[in-house]
Amino acid sequence: MGTHTTDSPDPANPTKPLPTPATPAGRDGLAALLARPRTAVIGLDFDGTLAPIVADPEQARAHPEAVPVLAALAPKVASVAVITGRPADVAVRNGGFAGVPGLEHLTVLGHYGAERWDAATGTITAPPPHPGVAEVRAELPGLLDRAGAWQGTWIEEKGRAVAVHTRRAEDPQAAFEALREPLTELATRHGLIVEPGRMVLELRPPGMDKGVALSDHLRRTGAESVLYAGDDLGDLPAFAAVDKLRADRVPGLLVCSGSSEVTELAARADLVVDGPAGVVDLLRRLAAQLD
Repeated sequence: MGTHTTDSPDPANPTKPLPTPATPAGRDGLAALLARPRTAVIGLDFDGTLAPIVADPEQARAHPEAVPVLAALAPKVASVAVITGRPADVAVRNGGFAGVPGLEHLTVLGHYGAERWDAATGTITAPPPHPGVAEVRAELPGLLDRAGAWQGTWIEEKGRAVAVHTRRAEDPQAAFEALREPLTELATRHGLIVEPGRMVLELRPPGMDKGVALSDHLRRTGAESVLYAGDDLGDLPAFAAVDKLRADRVPGLLVCSGSSEVTELAARADLVVDGPAGVVDLLRRLAAQLD
């Protein structure tokens, strides 16, 4: 699939024309969103899409202009949904989404949709955690030590999942590749799956991914069109869900928050933008077009 990269973000001129998607399906998706915004859903990944990637995920924060732009856009569409592998409360906190006027139509789907936070109520709903997560958490330090990959790798507690990061290792890619097989074996033994990402391997329960979460949210809202933006391998299921919807004549636009670390999404996207700043600029222009 061809792609198109937006020009440089220009916060001083939000009324600049929207970029043209490179594919007919993407152009149809954008046209449908512009024609009927009240029945459109904007789906967004968090890390790498709304928030720049940083060495310590606990320090990740939404782009400084993300919340004001979302507050301008959300009242004009059916819903804005942030879909993330993080716990919902962490994404809400790191995004600065709580108590913001204009974000009443915002939903955060944490843990790939297992947790749901609605801005209108400020409450989280979620099922009980999978028991395999606690079992894996207990075994992980010993596994990393035996694998000789402890130096520079670290474990992120995610409540309903656990992740092993290699970005701080001496050779991040080598550590990532060395750990894929043993972590997959550990996850399988406890009924979990491994989700690879940008120098991170996440062990989580099966059955939920961003595609399932997005599709369920679209059904809940009765959406007639969708824009989804992501940056990593975990966003591929959401891209696939939009492709399926388009085959069923529900228009959609696929946006890649571009990086040099992951190229698969760029190859699948209708539009490639320059990281979180590019995503925010695109949403700013979109909000301006809907005035």
